[in-house]
Amino acid sequence: MATHVPENELIYVAKLNETFEAPGAPIKCKWRESLTKPMPSPHCRHDWKQQYKNGVFPDVLAMIGNTPMVKLNNIPKSYGLECNIYAKCEFLNPGGSVKDRMVKRIFEDIERQGLIKPGMTIIEYSSGNTGIAVALVCALKGYKCIIVMSEKISDEKEAVIVSLGAKVVRCPVTAGLEAPDGLFGTAYRLHKEIPDSFILDQFGHPGNPLTHYDTTANEILDQLENKVDMIVFGGGTGGTVTGIGRKFREVSPHTKIVGFDPVGSRYAYPPSLNKTDVTFFEVEGIGYEIVPPTLDQSVCDYWIKTTDLDALPMAKRLMKEEGLLVGMSSGAGVAAALKAAKELKKGQNCVVLLPDSIRNYMTKFVSDRWMEAKGYQPCENKNNVWWWDQKVSNLKYRPPVLVDNDDSLEKVMSLLQKEQRNEAIVVSANGNLVGAVTISTIRNKILAGSLQSNDAISRCTSRILPKLDDNSIIGRAFRIIENDPFALVTKTTGEGSGKIESPVGIIYGDDIYNYISNH
Repeated sequence: MATHVPENELIYVAKLNETFEAPGAPIKCKWRESLTKPMPSPHCRHDWKQQYKNGVFPDVLAMIGNTPMVKLNNIPKSYGLECNIYAKCEFLNPGGSVKDRMVKRIFEDIERQGLIKPGMTIIEYSSGNTGIAVALVCALKGYKCIIVMSEKISDEKEAVIVSLGAKVVRCPVTAGLEAPDGLFGTAYRLHKEIPDSFILDQFGHPGNPLTHYDTTANEILDQLENKVDMIVFGGGTGGTVTGIGRKFREVSPHTKIVGFDPVGSRYAYPPSLNKTDVTFFEVEGIGYEIVPPTLDQSVCDYWIKTTDLDALPMAKRLMKEEGLLVGMSSGAGVAAALKAAKELKKGQNCVVLLPDSIRNYMTKFVSDRWMEAKGYQPCENKNNVWWWDQKVSNLKYRPPVLVDNDDSLEKVMSLLQKEQRNEAIVVSANGNLVGAVTISTIRNKILAGSLQSNDAISRCTSRILPKLDDNSIIGRAFRIIENDPFALVTKTTGEGSGKIESPVGIIYGDDIYNYISNH
């Protein structure tokens, strides 16, 4: 229910509630705090101080924020650093991530402004953590909830969202921003189909950076008694970077502000840092292919690009060496902080945010077998079997059934039945790998009525494949086949825009077994 709204308060409604337009337009808030030339703020202010000092809260939403900070000891010491590195434990928010802050703030704003009421359906696109937070708030406040997520996002996040009573709709990982089956296109379609629905839009809502400007930044300054020499953070939708960064620019101008961004994302500045032929990264919750309105890249003194090989092993080290049960992006953040903090001296303080927890990734990087199958850590030959370190090129793997991205479901189904194979590998016109599809997926989509037999195979193609090259060891192929029905062997040629990844063979469990038996 709407309450009193100040006359000059900015009321934000995502354009997707009216027309299809992917976020990314350079709409930046012009307001700045100024002691010499004050201007009225168009935003509602929130108090960051803990209101329930006895530790008893009226509901779970009151527990959001005021997260503890912990000093990292063993890992910085192994890097020879003399400065202090402190981790802000955002994964200890009740929903398990830093996104709880932003979602709570947005709901408070739009309810006060009368934009939503209980019983409506809230729609939001998310890499999972925002989705969990939105589902949590909706469960408490009586809203229906639909979360739109990429197919690369962990099953654990979906399970939590569904457990909170929300629905999840998945999108192809390669769907473009303007595609009808992409994150924004899907959210827009659902909004048009569902009466009394509302899209929050974390990419554009000013409550996103404002919650960090009002709360997170002030907490950090208070916890370290204003002695913050460096702060390191990444951008999911940019709110953390913008909100904390702008507050520090105003009240602690000596603090070095460092942003980190995964290779394959476009958040880093200057744009030349983002040049790469990488189109996929495992780390969830940070980086994107657009620069959203909520991200002010200029607040950072500089940016560091991180890779999955930086992030995932470091996340495991944080568990083993610091006792911190954190997620992928926390590994990326600490890896970046360790690089940036080399310029700090003894006694200086560096702060890094730990955005989410281990809960979301139990079947991903937490598992050594998953890490080995993906190639992020060596495949350990625990039983000392003779064949483990031999190359997969020694195997007699089978040629894949190749289909074109535009082939119909009916055509691919007939081909697989004729070849007596379960999966087809989908390629583009130039032979570049697109993904894979199984005969059961095609059949189930048609029987469920979600697709027609004349639809293009691209509508049900999985873009995330268990793959390796022919220089990989058989041990890694075995690790893949422990969880997946096959391992795809690929060969990469060319560079940059001319880079082609071609499928050359498929390895099944029987192929490895027969090789061992015959030798």
